[in-house]
Amino acid sequence: MKLIVGLGNPGEKYERTRHNLGFMTIERFFKDFQIEKNTVWENSPKFKSDIAQIEWQPKRGSLEKVILIKPKTYMNNSGLAVQFTASYYKLSANDVWIVHDDIDLPLGNLKIRFGGASAGHRGVESVIESLGTDKFWRFRMGVGEKKELLDSRVKNVDDFVLGTFSGAEKGKVKNVIKRGVKAIETSLENGFEAAMNRYNTK
Repeated sequence: MKLIVGLGNPGEKYERTRHNLGFMTIERFFKDFQIEKNTVWENSPKFKSDIAQIEWQPKRGSLEKVILIKPKTYMNNSGLAVQFTASYYKLSANDVWIVHDDIDLPLGNLKIRFGGASAGHRGVESVIESLGTDKFWRFRMGVGEKKELLDSRVKNVDDFVLGTFSGAEKGKVKNVIKRGVKAIETSLENGFEAAMNRYNTK
């Protein structure tokens, strides 16, 4: 069983912001997996999330149950939802996949990695604190050019990630979501090495 978590903030106000790229990506993954009318997210107070379950049947290998969640705890407390869900399903940290925005990668870039520090991402930081380990998989979705933040990085980071994508950026956003979905599918189908070789931005 795998737990795939899209990080973001709940509510219409945050829907199309950079910080919600994790939400956008697993929503698209779910829609691509099955007919859209069957794409139903259940509000789960127990897991403090919107949750959905699918069964992934690889061409080779056994059926894999997959839990998808979008935490409703807001970004800075994302770890609570992850911990509740992982604990209930008795999952180890390396069965947890976190899909999140990353300001240190240019918009359109994608990097899959295992473990490591949060690099200042508060959602990832919260997951590390709640699970008590950094040993989980991340799908890092680039949302910006680092040079835009160099002069006043700390002061402007929150405004930047809570801002929406410009019209000129929307093509790259659509593309990175598509690549993120394919990377998740390939990881489920053929494993992380195959996905990293194919989808990690060089």
